Amino acid sequence: MKVGINGASGHLGQAVLAELAVRAQGHDVVAISRTPEKVPGGWEKRAGDYDRPDTLANAYAGLDRLLLIPTVDLAPGARSRQNAAAIEAAVAAGVGHVVFLSAAGTAKAEDASMHGSYWRGEQTLIKQAEAWTILRMNYYTESFAMEVAAPQTNQIFGLAENKVAFISRNDIAAAAAGMLVSDGHDGAIYNLTGPQSLTGAERAAVASQVLGREIGFQTAPEAALRAGFAQFGYPEVVIDALIGIQQKFARRGNDIVTGDVEKLSGRPARPFVKTLGEALRALS
Repeated sequence: MKVGINGASGHLGQAVLAELAVRAQGHDVVAISRTPEKVPGGWEKRAGDYDRPDTLANAYAGLDRLLLIPTVDLAPGARSRQNAAAIEAAVAAGVGHVVFLSAAGTAKAEDASMHGSYWRGEQTLIKQAEAWTILRMNYYTESFAMEVAAPQTNQIFGLAENKVAFISRNDIAAAAAGMLVSDGHDGAIYNLTGPQSLTGAERAAVASQVLGREIGFQTAPEAALRAGFAQFGYPEVVIDALIGIQQKFARRGNDIVTGDVEKLSGRPARPFVKTLGEALRALS
């Protein structure tokens, strides 16, 4: 079987490749990226750019399975367009089974939003691909680590009290790799989550434990959050994305815990305290 990973030069793509190095014996793995020269290792490497659909026909040729990892492009509508183009190209290339990496709590939303891009991707996949699987990931532990890593940080904020089942990038990679080299996943939607959904106060307490200094949690209105992000010099498109994430947290869109990581990878998702410690050490 020939398995392709599009987005292979990114952090998650490289983590999936590392898992496949162990799990994919007897299978051929193709690393696909708009910058294939940045993919480490001796994989077969192909150029494929979501923003240049003409490059995807060759990138996807001969693949039995393909994992599509969305970009981090925050321009309004960009990821919706990219996700649809990649899925349509995979179908046209005759890829046997297309796997789309989506987000927990995905629901109908405007295409221009980050969450809308996942919705459009899922809908395009379901309507057009003959065989498909959706992997909905919860919020990265690594992203939370970036919120609390700065020495001057003593508070984390949210629009409302909320619960999130944080998951590490490596646990997502293990689940994706396990799914790609096993059968029985056609038409399935999996939710990749950590083992526990934590409130703001609970994750602040874990961060305090790991960092050895006090971190608190408090809610704030949207205008205050926007002003705070602006003080850090974030551009408007980034602020909109961060507010969108907080709005989703407030709707409890990430308050879901499943055993899907263990089902797909063969090992349970690791506790937040462990993965947060790893993520913070990686940033130091």
